[in-house]
Amino acid sequence: MIYRFRVILDTKEDILRDIEIEGAASLEDFHYAIAQAFGFGGREMASFYRTNENWDQGEEIPLVDMDDGIVPMGQEQIDDVFDAENHHLIYVYDFLDLWTFFIELIEIGENELTTLYPNLIFAQGEVPEEAPQKDFVANEEESDEFGDEDEEGIDDFNDADFY
Repeated sequence: MIYRFRVILDTKEDILRDIEIEGAASLEDFHYAIAQAFGFGGREMASFYRTNENWDQGEEIPLVDMDDGIVPMGQEQIDDVFDAENHHLIYVYDFLDLWTFFIELIEIGENELTTLYPNLIFAQGEVPEEAPQKDFVANEEESDEFGDEDEEGIDDFNDADFY
């Protein structure tokens, strides 16, 4: 089976690529297909992240095995990751620049014997020279992980209290 995806670069402009890839291909193969489709060399660190319909970032699928029990891209097949309930992934390429992409499964179809996969079937928009800036905004309504606010600031501590 062939999986058709829309891969959208997280920018204000519409920059996207539609890619077909075989279901038996690994996420690592998909990583290289995305990198090539957007004009990257594919030599930087990258990760996929499982997500839901609201694009909430979930479990990481890294490019390399970090030896911490997380399965790397090379060991995850497309048809194992995408099913009737799971149609989305987030992809981050180059952890220094944080090129971020939203991936959506468009459809699953039959292989065409004359087509080589992965296959770029549509491209729209030019990739900017530099990665779009990310705004990391904390949710100010949340308190710290223990559910309370600090009662004392750093200036309130007396060095003598620690000896």
